[in-house]
Amino acid sequence: MLETSARLLRLLSLLQAPRAWTGTELAERLEVSTRTVRADVERLRTLGYPVHATRGAIGGYRLGAGAALPPLLLDDEEAVAVAVGLRTAAAGSVTGVEETSLRALAKLEQVLPTRLRRRLNALHAYTVRVPHDEPGPRVDAAALATISAACRDRERLRFGYASHDGAGSGRTVEPYRLVNWGRRWYLVAYDPERADWRTFRVDRITAPVPTGGRFPARELPEDVVDRVRRGVSSAGWRVRARVTVHAPAELVSARINPAVGTVEAVDAQTCVLHTGADRPETIAVWLGLLGVDFTVTDPPELVEALHTIGERYLRATGN
Repeated sequence: MLETSARLLRLLSLLQAPRAWTGTELAERLEVSTRTVRADVERLRTLGYPVHATRGAIGGYRLGAGAALPPLLLDDEEAVAVAVGLRTAAAGSVTGVEETSLRALAKLEQVLPTRLRRRLNALHAYTVRVPHDEPGPRVDAAALATISAACRDRERLRFGYASHDGAGSGRTVEPYRLVNWGRRWYLVAYDPERADWRTFRVDRITAPVPTGGRFPARELPEDVVDRVRRGVSSAGWRVRARVTVHAPAELVSARINPAVGTVEAVDAQTCVLHTGADRPETIAVWLGLLGVDFTVTDPPELVEALHTIGERYLRATGN
């Protein structure tokens, strides 16, 4: 009986791989006959595991999704990863999953072997979380589920939205991607009314409702992560600058982070960098790190910062 139980666990572990196994392959792995494999598959089905079997050259046995959640078989590293993920989710930025994550974590820890429980307890006891300067915004788990489903189904989404100054408006958009950056969630969508792409903070979205109307897929204009990073960074700029850089646009683009700014080609050897920061000194440092010549005429505070830093560098070299 013990041998049969151990073999069932080994069979279940094999079937959880994202592929189909032929009866012969499973028999070779388990060192049994194909008849025994068929009997073991029936035992797993009796226990609630939906093992699907298909015929043909590319057929075989595969573990599918069932109506109920049967026990999962995790190796040591997978169990630790799931536990860490659940603990992180319990302290994350999505409301409605904290209690659920803690319940799932408690169930998992109850069945973990002592050696793994000790690893997790040590990780928890000797990890110090760095508090954020200010608490991050919270988003609703149900809202995330609604928005992601609309992205998947290419279904127009209607919601209320509050801008950074608190002004409210109603939006109907074509949702494409959710982006999680730090403690914030963003929706990248096409706004037909404005005929342009927009990025929305999900914590400012209220009552998202699919309209039932479908939309044809559009090609995303750029990498959505770069778009969000650039949009978030530029929203906080207190100083903005338009810098002429005496180098090809491709070279400059390769040397800056998308959050620093955007590059516009002028000709084969010249481009314009649209950038900004909270202080002109920060822009001056970034420009120096480009490693190429540039010309700045505006804003005046950036010109002054470059003069000040340049003179300081000259004094440092004894000139």
